Amino acid sequence: MDNLDKNIPVEELIQSAMQARRKAHAPYSGYYVGAAVLTMDNRIYTGCNIENASFGATVCAERTAIFKAVSEGRGKCRALAVTGSPKGEEITQYAFPCGVCRQVISEFAPEPEKFVVIVARSKDDYKLFSLEELLPASFGQDQIVH
Repeated sequence: MDNLDKNIPVEELIQSAMQARRKAHAPYSGYYVGAAVLTMDNRIYTGCNIENASFGATVCAERTAIFKAVSEGRGKCRALAVTGSPKGEEITQYAFPCGVCRQVISEFAPEPEKFVVIVARSKDDYKLFSLEELLPASFGQDQIVH
């Protein structure tokens, strides 16, 4: 945890994730998630979970935010905040990225030991992790023979 990037606007990322959560489309699970990703040039992109009747077509908030950043030419990221809870304004629990999202994050996190993952219930109630803590010994670009 000592390696984490110290210049992360944690409160701003949490606030952005909380706002994104309000836009979630979660008619099947009733679990509303928002995410905000910070790119290397300090831009913030947000995303929400978007469910589909064909559950395999559902996209998590974290991937929505990252894919928005990448589609705008911002391919590398420094931090990600996630907020999630059953429907309603109050966020009652910490929402962690799923395994697929952790793998996607690793693709766009140049330094997993410094990449900050923030799981938050509010801007005052949150936990910080490195991506390396959440996805140890990950499979990535280094393992692919070119």
